[in-house]
Amino acid sequence: MNLQAVPTVFGADEQRDVPVDVARWVRLAQLVLDEERVIERLGADTEMSLLFVDATTISELNERFLGGSGPTDVLAFPIDDELPPSGRQPDQGGRGPGTTAEPSDPPTLLGDVVVCPGVAVRQASERGVSADDELALLVVHGVLHLLDYDHAEHSEGVVMRRREQELLARFREQEERS
Repeated sequence: MNLQAVPTVFGADEQRDVPVDVARWVRLAQLVLDEERVIERLGADTEMSLLFVDATTISELNERFLGGSGPTDVLAFPIDDELPPSGRQPDQGGRGPGTTAEPSDPPTLLGDVVVCPGVAVRQASERGVSADDELALLVVHGVLHLLDYDHAEHSEGVVMRRREQELLARFREQEERS
């Protein structure tokens, strides 16, 4: 991993149903961004959010934004808007008179990944895997969606699942060394 520049992942646990090691999952999201060479593609000031929410919250998001019903395991909300122009723009605020510092470009916002640990625990039990393995898969899956991976078509799904497994193996190796 490039120690000089690492994408910023903001993590938050906004649920109380399942204990979550937010720092661990933030490290996994950062690993995905690093392995996908996000800094080279988008710049050092790349940011995303990783949120853990309860079933009610993810159900509301699922219905509001995807037209789904009920809780789901993970949602990804890429930022599709054009980035604002850098520097001072007339009538849009910016640097004031007498400011000597050069304006900085705004960070590149990838978007938000929202995970429901309660659903993950249920799915883990159904699939016969640990809750940690299921949460790891959901984090990777969500981050890959922010990076334009998809699984709507069979061939895309094959590519995405293969990449998920590669990234999960890399994360396990990294954790074993720590």
